[in-house]
Amino acid sequence: MGSIVKPHHRTILFSAAVLILGFAAYMPPALAAGIADTKHNLGSTGTGINHTTNTAEICLFCHMPVEVDSTGAPLPPLWNKLLPTNTVYSTYASLQSGSISGTIGKPGGNSLECLSCHDGAQAMDNVINFPGLGVDPTGGGAAGRGFTWVGNRQVNGKLINVNGSLAVLGTDLRDDHPIGIEYCGGPRGGAIGTCKDSYYVLPTAGIGGNMATGPWWVDTPDGINGVREATDMPLYAAAPDRTSGIGPQVECGSCHDPHSTNALFLRRIAGNRNSITCLSCHVK
Repeated sequence: MGSIVKPHHRTILFSAAVLILGFAAYMPPALAAGIADTKHNLGSTGTGINHTTNTAEICLFCHMPVEVDSTGAPLPPLWNKLLPTNTVYSTYASLQSGSISGTIGKPGGNSLECLSCHDGAQAMDNVINFPGLGVDPTGGGAAGRGFTWVGNRQVNGKLINVNGSLAVLGTDLRDDHPIGIEYCGGPRGGAIGTCKDSYYVLPTAGIGGNMATGPWWVDTPDGINGVREATDMPLYAAAPDRTSGIGPQVECGSCHDPHSTNALFLRRIAGNRNSITCLSCHVK
């Protein structure tokens, strides 16, 4: 992924960010209202192409109900979907591109969360806790979810590719921006690998600049400098299949915010106008 990996045939969409990798944050009412106006509102109030008729709840298709800590403060929402476990993905690494600086591994946890809907192999209602009493209304487990779906780009809740739908990535990810790939902007404040390429923007790391443990992000001028915000580009801890010394890596959530009302859920306020999303990380 040296200077520019390749032309982007399509943009990776992403389904949701989660606590597992330290990405999710508590969603205040104003943010939830924003999600209601996007295609990620899969409840009966959704106005997108695909939605269900069974429940007006919005967040449950990605998140567990929000709980509170000992002080009464809301905890970050937990993930509520079953992740792909046996799905084999073809990644950009198989193209043996000479322009890639970082090591490409398997899609990390953040990307698997997105792919749990967007690979088209698993139904969008393959949730753990259900609305109301939180149990499967059919008693059918993973085989029978009990939701009724409307929309012409799904079959039984599984996304299908109609008219070149960008939502269906499938399991062949070779025509998408690499995910599970080491970010080669180089370390700042600590050695975490040898992937250092001047064609990348230096990442920022948590309070005190702890590059060994993160959290990491690429700062963008859309918000406050040095403060991680939804308009910055987050980087993620290396997936479990990686060896030690691998630096932070790019996942679906690096470019996409599932709670955004922006086109294609891109993080930058201007979307990718004049390639602004690409240039957030790539120095060209």
